[in-house]
Amino acid sequence: MSRSRVPLWMAAPAVTSLLVTAGYPAVVGVALAFTESSLARPLRGFAAFDNFVAAAESVAFAGSLPRSVVFAVLATVLSVGCGAACALALDARGGRFGLVGAVLLLPMVTPPVSVGVAWKLMLAPVGGAFAPLWAALGFAGFNPLGSGAGAFATLVLIHVWQWTPLVTLLVYAALLGVPVELREAAALDGAGRWRSLVSVVGPVVAPSVLAAAILELVIAFKVFDLVAVVTAGGPGMSTTVAGFEVFRTAFRGSFEVGTAAAETLLLGVVVGVALAVAGMVTRRVRGADG
Repeated sequence: MSRSRVPLWMAAPAVTSLLVTAGYPAVVGVALAFTESSLARPLRGFAAFDNFVAAAESVAFAGSLPRSVVFAVLATVLSVGCGAACALALDARGGRFGLVGAVLLLPMVTPPVSVGVAWKLMLAPVGGAFAPLWAALGFAGFNPLGSGAGAFATLVLIHVWQWTPLVTLLVYAALLGVPVELREAAALDGAGRWRSLVSVVGPVVAPSVLAAAILELVIAFKVFDLVAVVTAGGPGMSTTVAGFEVFRTAFRGSFEVGTAAAETLLLGVVVGVALAVAGMVTRRVRGADG
């Protein structure tokens, strides 16, 4: 029995949408990176690799790249760990998502700007929601955003708080897909809860956990809202990640859009390398499970 083919022209809307939303911006971005372009006068003339040289020589951007990598890795590890733990806790309730699960998802559906404003107000050393707690602990007037390390760690924790629910949802959905027969067979063989989790549940949900980790890695690399609202890249340059530095290059100061485009391409290379490493780890884990 022959299969009916769908006419190629029916894919035209999807292809056109991709070209408009992804292809055109990519072409323009590359063009800006290789031309003398400012916010007021883009594409003035061919600049060869001058914009890339300027980006590489920028102390702010050069420092923001490793900072973005550290931020993304820390946020991914913490989000995946916390999300998996929350998913297991929900699964232990007998598969009932309920009100508790709905509340856990609230941070994820809250706009990032609102998250940043709320946390900045709560962390205020005077009048903030945590001010009485610091005072009770003997640290009156404590400001976690007052130092570089403290501000960076605070941003990581806020990001983890916001995106852990996404990992929870993905892992919880994977847990619901674990066949009941496998768990019952493990119990009949005398496997305890921990042994069943490692040997039976773990291999089934591992692909979903790895997918959630890669997704969270991408989200963490593109963080911008929290930095812009909570710390504005400070104190000093301690929380200036690459995405925020690209914004500052393009829309503050000299408005060097060409240099900002070159910085974006360099950031894309770093993200690509990170995703390639994550992909290699994923294939090795799947190969070991197989």
